[in-house]
Amino acid sequence: MTALPDPSPDLAFALELAALADGISLPRFRAADLRIDTKPDRTHVTDADIAVEQAVRARIAAERPTDGFFGEESGSSAGGSRQWIVDPIDGTANFLRGVPNWATLIALEVDGVPTVGVVSAPAFGVRWYAERGGGAWRHDAGEEPRAIHVSGVRALGDASLSFQSVAQWRDAGYLESLLALCEAVWRDRAYGDMWSYMLLAEGLVDLVGEFDVKAYDLAALIPIVREAGGRFTDIDGSDTAWSGSSLASNGWLHDDALATVRAARASRA
Repeated sequence: MTALPDPSPDLAFALELAALADGISLPRFRAADLRIDTKPDRTHVTDADIAVEQAVRARIAAERPTDGFFGEESGSSAGGSRQWIVDPIDGTANFLRGVPNWATLIALEVDGVPTVGVVSAPAFGVRWYAERGGGAWRHDAGEEPRAIHVSGVRALGDASLSFQSVAQWRDAGYLESLLALCEAVWRDRAYGDMWSYMLLAEGLVDLVGEFDVKAYDLAALIPIVREAGGRFTDIDGSDTAWSGSSLASNGWLHDDALATVRAARASRA
């Protein structure tokens, strides 16, 4: 069995932040008095989203005062080459409906590259995490952490794809690309939010793609997928979390998936 390496101070701190977040979010999950508001972009926000981000941001300011911060609910604060990127509750729509597929996402970006990622899903009793050069890990409550790795599937025809939602791809003008991918793979499903990427990192899904995503939706996922042996780009193949799209794979399938997307786009012209 692969041994868990000693976490760096940054990863150890990120795991502390995840524990802080879980202690706030989990008691509010399925709470009868949960407050739900609508933001200007017509997405929902709960009192748990706001409380988690406030607590995490305050802890970072106290213990890493020179680091920057970017969060979904409170925006950004200036920093140098280091920036913490936080989604207090990824999957708010699930959270407010009582569906357990939600998590706090915590990333550290250094010189524009996500180097630490923690995905903490307390309703599942699971935490996934990685730091550059340290492998990717799954930690179930009450058990020892275990290393995770992407699948070895090498042909699209044998692959399982998670695409988040048809509406995302349609509204971005990529519906033909989604249909082409679905036709090319063995199985297509929309598991949704962070869970699709964690299934990918564990070798249970082989491709994930979505649109209308922000850096706080993706930054924590990138180190986990990459350290699990996968590849993570945007839909055009660029290594960024800031372009509004994502394509993650087990690595073997990435170029073929990109080619399928491009061919379908070209056929529209």
